[in-house]
Formats: sequence, structure tokens, C-alpha cells
Amino acid sequence: MIFETIAKRRSVFPIQYNDKPISKEIIEKILEAANWAPNHKKTEPWRFKVLQGNSKDALGTFLAIKYQEVDKNPKKIKIKKLLENPSRAGAIITICMQRDPNESLPEWEEIAATAMAVQNMWLCCTDMGIGGYWSSPGLIKFMNEFFDLKEGEKCLGFFYMGYYDEELPEANRKPIGDKVEWMD
Repeated sequence: MIFETIAKRRSVFPIQYNDKPISKEIIEKILEAANWAPNHKKTEPWRFKVLQGNSKDALGTFLAIKYQEVDKNPKKIKIKKLLENPSRAGAIITICMQRDPNESLPEWEEIAATAMAVQNMWLCCTDMGIGGYWSSPGLIKFMNEFFDLKEGEKCLGFFYMGYYDEELPEANRKPIGDKVEWMD
């Protein structure tokens, strides 16, 4: 049942991933789930760049170098994390949003549609026993230096994916009643 998958979804971080690779066929299925996200005016603004193999390491190197260039006091632990997290992932899907050239709707709606596409991927991963984590570091503003982004295309982060072995903790959510106001 879909509700069980929604309630089971967790952030699973690269440090938790094992070495089991994620096949291209599985990634394509996950991306197909993303493609069914709702979107206003059928702009389908989501764009993805899939990193596997050496491209993951290249991303880690780029992020670590860029961090040291822009931060006045770079921390060794952060440099290490930027270098290692990409290589730990079974795959990384770069999350991008392609702005409608006619700007026929507000940008936030296209960002929201892209986020819904990521949620579809995340739920699909959860259902398949693959961990996922959406990372949106400040360094994403430099992704035009790493990727060939098209006019109007914006990087919104990275979706790290990997198989994992450990049991995931239960989620804690405050009751929905605390967040809803009923109006007659």
C-alpha cells in the first residue's frame, strides 16, 4: 500500500550505503517514476544528470576544491565528506529544474513540481530497498562550472542513492492535528 511506503521513507546517508551497485535498469525505473510527477501547465520542468563510476569521484573532487576556494576557513572534515560521499553512493542523480522559457507560471511552481518528481524517486527507492538522500549544499550555485546547464536550467541539489544493510529508525512526526486548522 502506498501509505506504508510513504511512512517508511527515510533519509539514508552515503555513510550508510554498502558497495552493491545500482543497475542502469533500476535507475531508469526510478527516473520513470519521477517523470509522472504532477506539474502545472505540463511544463515537466525536472531534469536529471545521472552520475556513476568516475563521474561521482569527479563531482567529489570538484566540490572539495570549490569549497576550499570559496570558504575562508575550510574545515578538513567537510573537505573529507565532500570527497567521500559521492564515491560511497551507488549513483547520484543531479536534480535540475528547467525554467519554462515563456515563464507561463511562477518559478516556485516549477521548483515544487521538480520536488514532487524527487519525492516520486524517493518513494520508488524506498519500495525497492534503496536508500536516498537529497543534498542541497551551497555549492550547487557553482554547478554550471561542472555541468553543461542549458539556458534557464538550475541545479537544485543531488539525490544520493545506495543500497544499505542496517535497520532504519522509526520516524517521529507530530500529530497532523497540530498542523491543521479546520474551517467551516
